[in-house]
Amino acid sequence: NHMWRLDPDTFYFQFHNLLYANGRNCSYICYRVERRKHRSYVSFDWGVFHNQVKAGTRCHTELHFLSWFCKMKLQPDECYRITWYMSWSPCVKCAKQVADFLARYRNVTLSIFAARLYYFQDVAYRQGLLGLSHQGASVNIMSYREFKYCWKKFVDSQRRRFKPWKKLDINYQRLFAELEDILGNTMNLLRETLFKQQFGNQPRVPLPHYRRKTYLCYQLKQPDDSTLDRGCFRNKKQRHAEIRFIDKINSLNLDPRQSYKIICYITWSPCPRCASELVDFITGNDHLILQIFASRLYFHWKKPFQRGLQQLQAAGISVAVMTHTEFEDCWEQFVDNQSRPFQPWEKLQQYSASITRRLQRILTAPT
Repeated sequence: NHMWRLDPDTFYFQFHNLLYANGRNCSYICYRVERRKHRSYVSFDWGVFHNQVKAGTRCHTELHFLSWFCKMKLQPDECYRITWYMSWSPCVKCAKQVADFLARYRNVTLSIFAARLYYFQDVAYRQGLLGLSHQGASVNIMSYREFKYCWKKFVDSQRRRFKPWKKLDINYQRLFAELEDILGNTMNLLRETLFKQQFGNQPRVPLPHYRRKTYLCYQLKQPDDSTLDRGCFRNKKQRHAEIRFIDKINSLNLDPRQSYKIICYITWSPCPRCASELVDFITGNDHLILQIFASRLYFHWKKPFQRGLQQLQAAGISVAVMTHTEFEDCWEQFVDNQSRPFQPWEKLQQYSASITRRLQRILTAPT
């Protein structure tokens, strides 16, 4: 039940990312454990677990791993980072016990990448995954990159290259959409891990690697500074977060005789098309004042993207870089922070200052 590598046929069958999979009654976890040493994490252990049957009852893989880890590896004065690559996402009971484990051992962080979602249409199973996320676990869907990594690390491949199966990417997109729906649409509060991953202003994505996407959080304020509306949008296929934001504000049918201020916190600065749409939006609504704070600049070295930022400024839209103040406000207003104060990541202010200087060079450059 605890092995180092899988044979190729088992991997291809058990990790096939079908939306609905029949005949796959086993559950596999390819795991990686890292231990903190000084200021970074180093590899500590890795391997594979699968379901175990004891006295006619099935011991689920997640519980088998936790039992082994607590007995053989866990030390209270060490910090660990665990990554699971799973053939199935956890069931209700396992999700609850894993969440309880994370609540008890704050020196352990867990990232989950699932090839498939187990009974994802069942409310109880959806709540189980949501509970894991609320307890700090990063829950994700395996993409081509994770499958390729597992093939290289956990499969006895005899140095053969990983060959993706048909519709791997299509199935990934479908499962990703289902998981997004389970974990909460972005009109709700953001998960803490999601906020730190997506709003982080580090020049390079910190480990474990993930894809940076566009999230836009907005506050619509009345003249007395009271909040009339707020929410958060993520890019969707063919509809960027900025366009969804514009549609939302237009749907509110605001009184044109009254002034409103809108503050936007966005992970990436707008692309040229979205910048143009924002300019048209503000130009046609002179009762609105728009302030944009970006965590990072999107393709800032390309002329069309620079011109987009300049057009925003010329239209009277305030464009600035998020500093500690804006990150803290975003944390308090849009994150399920469990009443915890905002904890800045390393070099936040240094990165913010560097991005600010870059933005100022763009905005002051001759057009």
